[in-house]
Amino acid sequence: MAEKRDYYEVLGVGKDADTESIKNAYRKLAIKYHPDKNKGDKSAEERFKEATEAYEVLKDPDKRKKYDQFGHAAFGAGHGGWGGGFAGGADGFDISDALRAFMNDFGGDSFFSDFFGGSRRRGGRGGGSNRGSDLQVTVHLTLEEINTGTSKKIKYKKREHCSHCGGKGGSGARTCSTCGGSGQVRRVTQSLFGQMVNVGACSACNGTGEVISNKCSECGGDGLLRTESTISVKIPAGVAEGNYIPLRGQGDAGARGGQAGDLIVIIEEIPHEFFERHGQDLVCELEISMPQAALGDEIVLDTLDGKIKLTIAAGTESESVLRMREKGLPEVNNNRYRGDILVKIHVGTPKRLSSEERDLYRKLKEINQTKASGEGAGFLRKAKKFFS
Repeated sequence: MAEKRDYYEVLGVGKDADTESIKNAYRKLAIKYHPDKNKGDKSAEERFKEATEAYEVLKDPDKRKKYDQFGHAAFGAGHGGWGGGFAGGADGFDISDALRAFMNDFGGDSFFSDFFGGSRRRGGRGGGSNRGSDLQVTVHLTLEEINTGTSKKIKYKKREHCSHCGGKGGSGARTCSTCGGSGQVRRVTQSLFGQMVNVGACSACNGTGEVISNKCSECGGDGLLRTESTISVKIPAGVAEGNYIPLRGQGDAGARGGQAGDLIVIIEEIPHEFFERHGQDLVCELEISMPQAALGDEIVLDTLDGKIKLTIAAGTESESVLRMREKGLPEVNNNRYRGDILVKIHVGTPKRLSSEERDLYRKLKEINQTKASGEGAGFLRKAKKFFS
């Protein structure tokens, strides 16, 4: 079993951090590693669990005091309180515990505002249980498209109301006896954090609050059918890998008149053959010849905005970085600011020389040797004068 990391290190705070700092640090990590945002990523899931475990200890003054005194052993067998499972990790603290603990403190609209870029709507027959599911699609963009902004047509599959039954699922609807028509059931469980109340969709009516006696032959009583849909999304200039655009109401339709979920468009960048992106700056490498480096030159670069002249100053050394100001990518929703293009210079050494080139390099070598000899003699005269 891997050694558990220090809880303060996990959250990235000092041991003197106040409760608000601990809460803010955890919130950022939870948003970054939340399972809903990292589908199928086991590494992100582990980070989410680790951060939640650390937060649950450090936010509580009594647990924090014990941890500061005894470390992870404070919650192991023999110390009372929580038993051995919490300190051991996987055997007592799973992803379900982490998600429930997270939702207790951050389950409101403010979290979903950060997570999806806007407030999360509640729908259905007066409750959130009938709201349709959110869907995710990925859009791949070139740097050229990111530079100017673009529009993309997206094809995806979603659930829409059945036209055969009008989304009702059939006829003979009656109030669900299991949930009393609320569409939700409360389950009380004992966990490492004490008694927890978990509210979830009723399995008897699938969260609709109603049970259908005569189910629709087309949709089987769901009131929903899976269809293919096409939508156009406008993507602003300057977006980056991992940014997402929420399209409200474009996800799965909600059952029994519930609100539709959202479509989350996630941005992925296609690697460029010449430029590498660093924020709003673009970085590239350029090889020049020795004569170009020594004498200077003007080179035409193909950039995202077309051909632009780059001036190579005389005496430019290898590994120098030349900056082309405001020729990089724009900032999202702020076209007044653009990044730069950074050009790293490599001075190439010729490997094959013609006879004419070889004669020229020999002559240059002789000139340099003569110059170096004269400079050396001058240095020796100055040195003798200094020490005499």
